[in-house]
Amino acid sequence: MKGAMLMSENSKNKSYLNQPGKESEMDTKPQYVDESYQGSGKLLGKVAIITGGDSGIGRAIGIYFAKEGADVAIMYLNEHDDAEETKRLINQEGQKCLLIAGDIGNQSFCEAAVTNVLETFNKVDILVNNAAEQHPQDSFLDITGEQLERTFKTNVFGTFYMTKSVLPNLKKGSSIINTASVAPYEGNDDLIDYTATEGAITGFTRALAMDVMEQGIRVNQVAPGPIWTPLVTSTFNQEQVDNFASGTPMQRPGQPKELAPAYVYLASDDSSYVSGQTIHVNGGIIVNG
Repeated sequence: MKGAMLMSENSKNKSYLNQPGKESEMDTKPQYVDESYQGSGKLLGKVAIITGGDSGIGRAIGIYFAKEGADVAIMYLNEHDDAEETKRLINQEGQKCLLIAGDIGNQSFCEAAVTNVLETFNKVDILVNNAAEQHPQDSFLDITGEQLERTFKTNVFGTFYMTKSVLPNLKKGSSIINTASVAPYEGNDDLIDYTATEGAITGFTRALAMDVMEQGIRVNQVAPGPIWTPLVTSTFNQEQVDNFASGTPMQRPGQPKELAPAYVYLASDDSSYVSGQTIHVNGGIIVNG
C-alpha cells in the first residue's frame, strides 16, 4: 500500500482522524534522498504534477524529478508545513515548485488545480497519482458506508478526476504514473476497502494505457510494499509501528528514496517501450502480475 500494510488492532479511530499524517509527528523520519544519486537530465524541461506530494513517497518523487530537471506541482490535503519543506527541497535542486492544497476527491478542485499548473508552467508532461488513504478494520462488517465512500473517493475517484483533468493537455511522450500497492496482489483482510481501491487502480492503469496508446501517452504504475511514511504512524498503534514490515523477506520497511528511481524510469524516455505495466518495489514479496 502507499506507505503502510500491517494488522489493524485498535487503530481504526486514530487512522480515520489523522490521515494522511504529518512527518513532524514521526520520531524516526523517512529517508528521501540517496546522496549518491546524480541526476542526468532525464526530465529536463518537463513539468510534473504529484498528488500526495507533501511527504512520504510523493516527496521523494518530487525531489528525484527535480534532480532530473523537472519543475513540480505538489498537491496535498492540508499538511502545509510538510509541503513547504518539500518545496524547499525541490527549490534546492534548482527547480520550481508550486504547492496546491485541497481534496482530490472533489472534481472541481482537480480541474482548478490543473488550470493553476497550466497558468504557472504553461504545460504538463507527467502526472503521478499518488495520494491515498486507508482505514484498518478488524472485521469486514465494521466497514461503514461512510468509510467505503471516503476511501474510494480519494483513492479511485481522485485518480479518475486528476487524470481526466490532465489528459487533454498531455502530448506524445507524456507519462501517467499511478501509485498502486502490493495489497491487491497479496490480499489484506484488515484493509478490504483499501485493497479494493488499489485493485481498481491496477485495472484502471491497464485499461487507460490501451486507450491512450495511439496518442503516444504511456500509463504505468508502481506497487509499493510497506514503506516508511507518515501514513504508517497515522494508521497504526505503537506496537504495530515498532514491528512494521518485519514480515517482509527483507525484514524491514522500504524508504521513500528506494521507490523514487522507479518513477523517474517510468516518467522518462528510458521506458519508451513500457505501458500498462507494474513495477513492484516491495522488499522481496513475490507476486504475480
